[in-house]
Amino acid sequence: MKERPREPLQNATFAVPEGSDGACLDRVVRDALPGAAWSRVRRAVETGKVSLDGQRVTDPTARVRAGQVVELRVAARATAAAPRCAFRIVHADRDVVVVDKPPLVSSVPFDAGERDTLVDLVRAELSRREQRALPPLGVVHRLDKETSGLVMFARTLPAKRHLKQQLRFHSVFRRYVALVHGQLEGQSFRSRLVEDRGDGLRGSTNNPRLGQPAVTHVSVLERFGNATLVECRLETGRTHQIRIHLAEAGHPLVGERVYSRGLSGAVLEAPRLMLHARELGFVHPRSEEQVRFEAPIPEDMARTIAALTRG
Repeated sequence: MKERPREPLQNATFAVPEGSDGACLDRVVRDALPGAAWSRVRRAVETGKVSLDGQRVTDPTARVRAGQVVELRVAARATAAAPRCAFRIVHADRDVVVVDKPPLVSSVPFDAGERDTLVDLVRAELSRREQRALPPLGVVHRLDKETSGLVMFARTLPAKRHLKQQLRFHSVFRRYVALVHGQLEGQSFRSRLVEDRGDGLRGSTNNPRLGQPAVTHVSVLERFGNATLVECRLETGRTHQIRIHLAEAGHPLVGERVYSRGLSGAVLEAPRLMLHARELGFVHPRSEEQVRFEAPIPEDMARTIAALTRG
């Protein structure tokens, strides 16, 4: 299976087909543009480049009706940025910043017009604290927009190189909390991930010459009637690794809209993807000491878990 390059988004106008009545807007647009990446489709919706019956819609999960006219205009002016949101700087020194990212905030700009991403917010907060111009901030890794939890940034080029090297050698400790559909057993997932597994989505391949190795170690924290709360420790950090491994095992994350095919049983509702980067550990680039940080589960995820507990 040969990996195919992603096609750029193109202007499109089409009517919602009968078979897509009640589907989410992002899925309908993606189905109409099979060569486009999911992330680009969702970003196009979120930035106001997609209209439904002539009205801009910025919620990718908005439900559509058969016969409605969807219009994508790639060059449309992006809508105003979302209001600034609460985030927490867990640790900051002259080399490294560790931040607890709230959900529904992009780690970095997706395109040149996007503002109020996490890197923007952190730079502004550091500027306010230190009474100086906006400081440089190097991106070391990132989280999906819907994922909450710990992210680290580098404040110097040597620190960035040091932290990036730790990521390359898989020595950064990363542990996530995830809520998945069904009854999942503790296990380790090992596969090779490719950008296109044959249906336009990232996924695993059996071809040893393609993709990159990905390893996720999963342990069970708590069981509910139709869901399992698990910890996922990353040995590697490929794009969407946890989401793909769990979905391919038949246990997609609660709130998953992309990697959800093959789910048996009822779909559990959630305000967003139920995935939280709870622990982050690494060797500090200056002191060479091992440091570790932890971020509590955010309120929206805690409420979803509590609702399952009440049953």
